Amino acid sequence: MPSKKALVRRPSPRLAEGLVTHIEREKIDVDLAVEQWEAYVETLRAHGWETVEVDPADDCPDAVFVEDTVVMYKNVALITRPGAESRRGETAGVEEAVASLGCSVNWVWEPGTLDGGDVLKVGDTIYVGRGGRTNAAGVQQLRAAFEPLGARVVAVPVSKVLHLKSAVTALPDGTVIGHIPKVDRPSLFPRFLSVPEEAGGHVVLLGGHQLLISASAPKTTELLADLGHEPVVVDISEFEKLEGCVTCLSVRMRELYA
Repeated sequence: MPSKKALVRRPSPRLAEGLVTHIEREKIDVDLAVEQWEAYVETLRAHGWETVEVDPADDCPDAVFVEDTVVMYKNVALITRPGAESRRGETAGVEEAVASLGCSVNWVWEPGTLDGGDVLKVGDTIYVGRGGRTNAAGVQQLRAAFEPLGARVVAVPVSKVLHLKSAVTALPDGTVIGHIPKVDRPSLFPRFLSVPEEAGGHVVLLGGHQLLISASAPKTTELLADLGHEPVVVDISEFEKLEGCVTCLSVRMRELYA
């Protein structure tokens, strides 16, 4: 049976010190960010997801972006080696959490770097963004971990945004969506739908046709609703100031073995 567990991690008190690479730094309201995070987690729960809270990593400003620390495929967890050295302390708590859920645990080793935000799964195809935080050795190790399990790994260039999933995600039918100015090579995806806002390229599949989407993408929300989907809107404005999006704040674990 499919599982509906989601790893989440409470924001660090040092959130305002988080990394930014492709945008100008803005002031972060940490109290508001915590409120937004709590509302995000409650939205997951309200739509049938059991949230598993990873132990806080208060000394790691970016730790709330838990997706970057692990990539799941079936029952296997690949603990990443983040491309930003300052984020490597985030993985230990996540490793403990996935092991406690019964996952088989693998690791990315030096010289490989891999951020989970660079990995988009569409069925058994795993797209991995080769860019600022994920290097060629990281791509090779992702292949080695998951291709023997039946995955097909496709590397795609990322240069205009922080991570692959900062540019594109996918709808329930497998159509990849993204805002064209932020996507390096839309032609690499068999089915691609252009959306009118950068934040509109980021959705989380909640189940059925329900899609978690940011409040900062109202035009895309309207477009997706018109196509028969059911957008579920959350405000994550403080995390967007740190190049975060709706995918970054959780790790959806859909194929855990009973």
